[in-house]
Amino acid sequence: MMDNTIHVFLSYVRVEKGLAQNTILAYGRDLRRFAAFLAKRKKTKAAEVNRDDVVDFLSGLYKEKLDSRSVARFLVSLRSFYKYLLMEEQVQLDPTENLESPKIRQSLPTYLRVDEVDRLLAAPDVATPVGLRDRAILEVLYSTGLRVSELINLRITDVDARLGCVRCVGKGNKERLVPIGRKAITAVEQYLAQSRPKYARPGSPPPHNQVLFLARTGRRLSRVSIWKIMHSYGVRLGLRGRLTPHKLRHSFATHLLERGADLRSVQLMLGHADISTTQIYTHVVEERLKEVYRAHHPRA
Repeated sequence: MMDNTIHVFLSYVRVEKGLAQNTILAYGRDLRRFAAFLAKRKKTKAAEVNRDDVVDFLSGLYKEKLDSRSVARFLVSLRSFYKYLLMEEQVQLDPTENLESPKIRQSLPTYLRVDEVDRLLAAPDVATPVGLRDRAILEVLYSTGLRVSELINLRITDVDARLGCVRCVGKGNKERLVPIGRKAITAVEQYLAQSRPKYARPGSPPPHNQVLFLARTGRRLSRVSIWKIMHSYGVRLGLRGRLTPHKLRHSFATHLLERGADLRSVQLMLGHADISTTQIYTHVVEERLKEVYRAHHPRA
């Protein structure tokens, strides 16, 4: 019974709310885990759930060593679920009402120094098709700050070399234009001319025949594939910490702000709906300024 209710809810947020696929998958995972917890209490209907059930469920997550950010995400999923059920009059009360969200310690995003980015972009062997593809991927990620989900869905026509922009679809199915640098455009053009034709499969159905970055199979690269590509270069170069697509996104934003870009412009390029999400990068710049001060001021 609960599984069917969750399925209908996920269909609702997909069709009516237009939420991103990754958000829908996260909702599904969280709610199915909650349903499994309820099953142990012999509860199979959403209307049977009370506040104590939710509190006990969240407490159990802490006992399993989940951090506050993960627990907060579970609570967001439950709130969205019960908001929908109230709207549909399937429940009379919202058991998540008045529950405080876990206090999340805001950690500074990790990023690469400019010299580390230069080493990374020079790492792929451009004498090979895979090297040309990887360099284009890295150049686009650093030049635009795209999320990995936005990168893998780019179509060939989304890169406009004449305008110097990339068209992408971000969270909430929102489309935006992001500037792209000349070096990244050149890398993409070389990949399209010399590498992509070797991966493309004649007669491939959409979206694989339109997507920009292809795997060896001729199909669209997955998120996991991009993560593996990034990780392998990070290990090869001995870069600090694990190299991820999001670390390049952090580097993109941080380097822009360090060089005088305004926060609002960076927000638009990153596709953040709320500028408060972008403001975390100001902490990175503040830390950098403190380092410069301590290193160079005679009385620091």
